[in-house]
Amino acid sequence: MSGARVEHLVTSGVFALDGGEWEVDNNVWLVGDDAEVLVVDAPHDADAIAKAVGGRRVVAIVCTHAHNDHVDAAPALADAVGAPVLLHPDDRVLWDMVHPGRAPDGALADGREIAVAGTVLRVLHTPGHTPGAVCLYAPGLGTVFSGDTLFRGGPGATGRSFSDFSTIIGSIRDRLSGLPPETVVRTGHGDSTTIGEEAPHLQEWIDRGH
Repeated sequence: MSGARVEHLVTSGVFALDGGEWEVDNNVWLVGDDAEVLVVDAPHDADAIAKAVGGRRVVAIVCTHAHNDHVDAAPALADAVGAPVLLHPDDRVLWDMVHPGRAPDGALADGREIAVAGTVLRVLHTPGHTPGAVCLYAPGLGTVFSGDTLFRGGPGATGRSFSDFSTIIGSIRDRLSGLPPETVVRTGHGDSTTIGEEAPHLQEWIDRGH
């Protein structure tokens, strides 16, 4: 039995891309136990995330994608807790817009498994919202951390640079919709949902895109 649990924190700040800026609230997910933890996304407030970590060892800071509102606090958090920042290399162009002087510490790849507190999170490459977007599936916890790929009520936005609607729909169809229907989807913004709640709407989203 895994002793891992999921903890939730919300930070607030600005999402900036293509010359626009929007106030946003971001979900930060911590997966671990009393000894070690993995951080999913590092938005806006490194101090608040470090406080939530407490004195635990941080296995990694995993970025679901490299929009600034998911990675802007990543280097400061990494320095504070002594953990590597992991990102899929297809999002390096977006990362470099935010942190041109510092590279991520490691590369995520489809199928990579990251262990923390007796549970395993599997990287699912789910491009569309961004080229290097990933989800993290933790079957032992019955959950998937979807970043901005899948939300309650629909796919992530694809109206800005480096995004594509048909690609994100394909990612949801091929990588997420086949997960057990009771799988809890913990998103990058807003409320959680389940695969079972969202999968029936997939064809509707496909039709809406044409």
